[in-house]
Amino acid sequence: MIYLASRSPRRRQILEQCGIEFAILDVAIHEHWNGTETAPDYVRRLALEKARAGSELTGKNLPVLAADTEVLVDGTILGKPADKVAAIAMLQRLSGRSHQVLTAVALVQRTQTVILSTSVVTFRPLSIAECATYCDSGEPYDKAGGYAIQGRAAAFVTRLEGSYTGVMGLPRYETAQLLR
Repeated sequence: MIYLASRSPRRRQILEQCGIEFAILDVAIHEHWNGTETAPDYVRRLALEKARAGSELTGKNLPVLAADTEVLVDGTILGKPADKVAAIAMLQRLSGRSHQVLTAVALVQRTQTVILSTSVVTFRPLSIAECATYCDSGEPYDKAGGYAIQGRAAAFVTRLEGSYTGVMGLPRYETAQLLR
């Protein structure tokens, strides 16, 4: 059995699909870019901090898995939209073009290991009205880049290069590598 240091229902779902037995740890860390690290380093650091925080909660030497996902466009980390205006702005920025989705997965037990999954997602052009309607569904909130590829936003995607589950928030291949 492992511990999952995440509140994400998507990450839980992916682990369940893999048949991995796990328990949830509710961890909270300060997710703040320090202004100097690269986007891949930032994502790796957050995943590792979450796993370490989970490990401290258990007080034991048990495996703790954590992940972090960020959307990167034009060298900028988008984060999660704070409100409808921010979500529409993010979606408009992604409209008709490609962006990167970086997901780092960390495993802490006796050692600390982090693996990075990088995917490229291309959106078709989106109208402002379409973005507003999508926001009204409630789906873009608490999601990196303001969209859920496994939900209604799947209709926006014209191309995916990389890991579908990585874009969801927990790349199955990389996770399986860590857990082996």
